[in-house]
Amino acid sequence: MKENHTNQLVKGALWLSIAGLLSKILSAGYRIPLQNLTGDMGFYIYQQIYPLLGIATMLALYGFPSAISAVTTKELTLDKRLTWNSFFAPIFVTLCMVHFLLATIIWISAPLLANAVNEPSLMSAYRLTALVFLFIPVVALFRGVLQGMYQMVPTAVSQIGEQLVRVSIIIIAACLVAFSSYSVVWIGKAAVLATFFGSCMAAVILAVFYLKERGKPQLLPQSSENKFTIKPFISTVLILGIVAAMNHMTLLFIQLADAITFVPQLLEFGKGNIEAKELKGVFDRGQPLIQLVTVLGSSIALTLLPAISKEKLKREKSNVYTYVRTALLTGFYIVIGAGIGLLILLPEINQLLFQNEQGSSELRVLMLSIVFATLAIIGSTVLQGFGYIKRTALFIAITFIIKWIGNLLFIPILGMMGAAVATVCSLFCLFLLIMFEIRRKLPELHISRTIQWKSLFVAAGMLTFYVCIWKLFIPEIWLNSRLFLLIYVIAVSLSGSILYFMFILRMQGFTKRQLQLLPKSTLLLRLAEKRNKR
Repeated sequence: MKENHTNQLVKGALWLSIAGLLSKILSAGYRIPLQNLTGDMGFYIYQQIYPLLGIATMLALYGFPSAISAVTTKELTLDKRLTWNSFFAPIFVTLCMVHFLLATIIWISAPLLANAVNEPSLMSAYRLTALVFLFIPVVALFRGVLQGMYQMVPTAVSQIGEQLVRVSIIIIAACLVAFSSYSVVWIGKAAVLATFFGSCMAAVILAVFYLKERGKPQLLPQSSENKFTIKPFISTVLILGIVAAMNHMTLLFIQLADAITFVPQLLEFGKGNIEAKELKGVFDRGQPLIQLVTVLGSSIALTLLPAISKEKLKREKSNVYTYVRTALLTGFYIVIGAGIGLLILLPEINQLLFQNEQGSSELRVLMLSIVFATLAIIGSTVLQGFGYIKRTALFIAITFIIKWIGNLLFIPILGMMGAAVATVCSLFCLFLLIMFEIRRKLPELHISRTIQWKSLFVAAGMLTFYVCIWKLFIPEIWLNSRLFLLIYVIAVSLSGSILYFMFILRMQGFTKRQLQLLPKSTLLLRLAEKRNKR
């Protein structure tokens, strides 16, 4: 039975990883047509609402389901049945109390928040956001119970379904704003409605899966009476749920700090009200780029990390160290290559995706944060694998404070560039905190010695030279066509990536053992075998 549960867990983790990757790509991708249809002002309005909606989504997807899953597994391990009085009702009531409190706080503070961001028209959208929090208990309870029964597919399917509904509604709303008389401010309310209906879709999908599981023995009522008591669940569900959610909110907290402080501080810098809001929309162009690269940079590395835990560290110390080294090394190589490409091609990418090159200098600085964000995400996942989730949540809270203070200090002096500097500094601090903690917990890791610096420098140098040659010889007039620009960016990105990783492989950037742990290891070993004899 235990082996069967383990197999279910491994398969489920794979489904969740695939769903998470697709969902995040969708989440980053739809913002491009959103900006194209509604302009920088529409993008600004959306990004003022998005952080709160994102927090609600993380609570319903990662936070409380993780906590409920842990409680469910514990109850089933003790051969207890999940009855309404002893299990479902206490957890559901606890979730309802928490989210009613959150919704009340957001509803009451909506006018203050709208004034703080210098956008009074958003008050009604913020109040609508409060109502979204009331729907979280239903979705979280279904997800948590099913995950606790080792059923991960329902969460994966519901996540994709939820995101598809969300994206569809937002794009439809953007079209209405672009081609009809709807005000651009309406995009904020549409974002809230999209999240609400997405949650409804998730709830329906989860309910269908749950009904299929309902006949199982562990869900059948007991003959004996069970007391309705909340107390045993409060600390576990509350603390673990919020902490688990925070570990997925690094970039959300960065965006939340920008949503509240960016425009007021840009007014201090001397910009006009309308110009400041449009510049916030320009600055937020960096968010989908950061999200896409961090997702792609960490997804391959994170496939290695389910193999780590405190217990395995005691039993298989050498293997665990190898997994962690390979995960961090893979993520590092990927984001260095992606970062170089973005820094050089950013004006063209800006023109291609957002129709002009405005803000390219500031966005180039912002792209530096990709390296620190990706490695911090991988590192925090390592720490979570060893059970240090409260510590990583604390580090993310510190990052939010540093970003907030950085905006207050730098934007009045440097303008939009100050926000980019504040983001880079805050994520660099998060990276240092997490790496310091990993060094404490894994003193023999020596990740800096694992990096093959010669391979990296040669590969990075060749990539830089290759992309610059393309830019030098492509006539600028050709880049005025958006279609040709698309072909150009894709061609340079794909060929540059292949060139970069061929140099990494051929110059022994990875050991044979590390390559064996990566996806498509047979192909990678074949490509590297001419030089990699270790």
